[in-house]
Amino acid sequence: MPLPVYAYRQAGYDLLARRQLRARGLRPGGHDPVAEIRWRRGRRVAYLYDPTRALPVRPMMSGRWRSHAAMMRDRRTCHTCRRDRGYVILRSLGCCWPCAEPPAA
Repeated sequence: MPLPVYAYRQAGYDLLARRQLRARGLRPGGHDPVAEIRWRRGRRVAYLYDPTRALPVRPMMSGRWRSHAAMMRDRRTCHTCRRDRGYVILRSLGCCWPCAEPPAA
């Protein structure tokens, strides 16, 4: 069965997009969307969910927090000088700013 399609800003307040669910501490919980919003002449789509069928967001366990911290630490570490720079290293550079700058003449 096709989903009901609403124009931009025409859907009711009883339906929420994923980010709106997340802001309320909810997740779709495996349920399919109940409607969609289309804008930009149908090229953009947002799926809407029924918040009464949504489930609470699962809390992060300590193992996931450790894994996330390790991943972020790796993204902040320069692979040239091996120092944690405190900011995410740009993938286009592949190293921190001091290592990427040419030496002064």
